[in-house]
Amino acid sequence: MTDRPVPPATQAAADPERTITLRLRPQDTRSNRTLPSFLPIEVRWPGWLTWRPRDTLQRRIVWLTALAVAISVAVTGIGAYATTQISLYAQLDSELLSVANITAALVAQDIESMGGLNADALKAANVVLVLVKSNKDEVAFPGETVTFDIGPQEIAVARTQQGSSARTGRASTGELYRIVSVPLTQQAEGQTTGDGYALVLGRSLEPTLTTLRQMAFVLLAVAILGVIAAAISGWVVAGSSLQPIRRLALAVAKITETDELIQIEAEGDNELADLSRSFNSMTRSLASSRERQSRLIGDAGHELRTPLTSLRTNIELLIADEKSGMLPEGARSDILRDVAAQLGEFTQLVGDLVQLSREDHVEAARVPIDLQDVVANAVTRAKRRGPTMIFDVELAEHQLVGNPDTLERALTNLLDNAVKFSPNGGLITVTMKDQTIVVSDQGPGIADEDLPHVFDRFYRSDLSRNTPGTGLGLSIVAHTINSHGGWVKAGTAPEGGAEFTVWLPTTADEYGDVE
Repeated sequence: MTDRPVPPATQAAADPERTITLRLRPQDTRSNRTLPSFLPIEVRWPGWLTWRPRDTLQRRIVWLTALAVAISVAVTGIGAYATTQISLYAQLDSELLSVANITAALVAQDIESMGGLNADALKAANVVLVLVKSNKDEVAFPGETVTFDIGPQEIAVARTQQGSSARTGRASTGELYRIVSVPLTQQAEGQTTGDGYALVLGRSLEPTLTTLRQMAFVLLAVAILGVIAAAISGWVVAGSSLQPIRRLALAVAKITETDELIQIEAEGDNELADLSRSFNSMTRSLASSRERQSRLIGDAGHELRTPLTSLRTNIELLIADEKSGMLPEGARSDILRDVAAQLGEFTQLVGDLVQLSREDHVEAARVPIDLQDVVANAVTRAKRRGPTMIFDVELAEHQLVGNPDTLERALTNLLDNAVKFSPNGGLITVTMKDQTIVVSDQGPGIADEDLPHVFDRFYRSDLSRNTPGTGLGLSIVAHTINSHGGWVKAGTAPEGGAEFTVWLPTTADEYGDVE
């Protein structure tokens, strides 16, 4: 018997029935010989016969809750049943032994008349009486129809005349009896008729067993109801507890389908609420990143359009001059220099865009550094770009864990900005003190209305529109300093120029002082 293969796409859309192909090998009835060919026979049955429920987390919680309650109830019920059974049997044994000792004292006085006992007295006590000799002979009570097999326990009591015994046995009626035995000792001087006898009393266990069966039924009913109640409670509790996960799953599915970064409701102060809040934080971060990316692309497209248009115009002029010689003498060299400058500006712009588009954290590349070495390297680079400037540098030790390359580039951008706007021979001051770096110049400064925007990408003030640059330098500064846990702010220097203050944490701030 083999399953007929069904393609996945066809199987989902097919009739909700399953197909089995039976290949029967026919036989030659005359020679009883198996023929080589097969006869395929298709058998169909409804698909619901093979349906299996979806194994969800809620279903698992319900099953685990029901199983835990079932085990607990079963252990408790078995313990209660066993304890009750032992207690009932012990109580019954105590009662039977008490009756047997009293009866033995009466019977020992006159064994032949059974101490004057009659059938009504035995029925009132609900017992069956039998005397057992040490030689295993039995003396039944006159008129008693119920007997039970005498065991070695009763024979031992008759022979030793010591102790007592209690056991469960089956009577001649087929009922279970609780059977006890006590020695029947000599009572009067010179009388030996009681020697070698044991008095055996038996009482039906049917009332006790009925009580135990009723108790077992009650325990079973309570267990079943407890498991059902636990399953229902588990289903309700699991459903309400997993509601945040369902909302999270729906939100993820909607984000996947619509590309819309939605928020989900987060209630309570538990792990699932924390998960919802973390998801909301992630979506907000993604939305912010997407917005920054979109703004970066738009701004980059706008900024790239100007140098590309200028390059295209100059190159078209060069091509046209190659054909017609339309440019005057010396103009070709000016255009080539202009193209080279535009290419340099274009290269710088692309480099700045790459730096900002990474949006990565610097923790993976962090190493212990002394910030004064980074500042010294940045000042050296700035002196090469502004040879006519005067630099007043005051360095101080500043230990931190960071990326020296990105920090040096950020500080170089600040110094380049000072060089660009300072007059020839101007003073640029660099001061390190109390975890801060202050860079000030003697340029025109920053207007009050431009201060909130100087660190925005591609922002160019009216004063800087005619100066070289991409509008990304200060944005790179802010991004780098913030990624190292610091801050940067712009202001006006006492001399009237621009002043930038950078604060960066030290190693002790990040990891604490080590004694």
